[in-house]
Amino acid sequence: MSEIDNYINGFPEETKSLLNQIRATIKSIVPEAEEKISYGMPSFYLNGALVYYAGYKNHIGFYPVPSGMKAFKEELSVYKQGKGSVQFPFDKPIPFDLITEIVKFRMNENLEKAKVKKRK
Repeated sequence: MSEIDNYINGFPEETKSLLNQIRATIKSIVPEAEEKISYGMPSFYLNGALVYYAGYKNHIGFYPVPSGMKAFKEELSVYKQGKGSVQFPFDKPIPFDLITEIVKFRMNENLEKAKVKKRK
């Protein structure tokens, strides 16, 4: 069992289910990304960090690194936020379409940075 599985399995069923759905959503977009625990949270890496996510008592924390927050500022404005983080509360549906768009944005951003780096 992976570190990510151990992390997710430590939560109540409802939270576990949502974390697994978020994980599957991200994996479906970026199957080649590496999964690892970073800063104590599950994360996906592809030419650097893409996104992090975490379970809490009343919400799912989603961390799309600062550029993802800026690029989707308007769409994320309906959610409670911290510096570089957004909270998806359990009493509202998790916005999987928005998560998909943010992950695609971050993936393209990291791939572009890798191309520029390679040219140098």
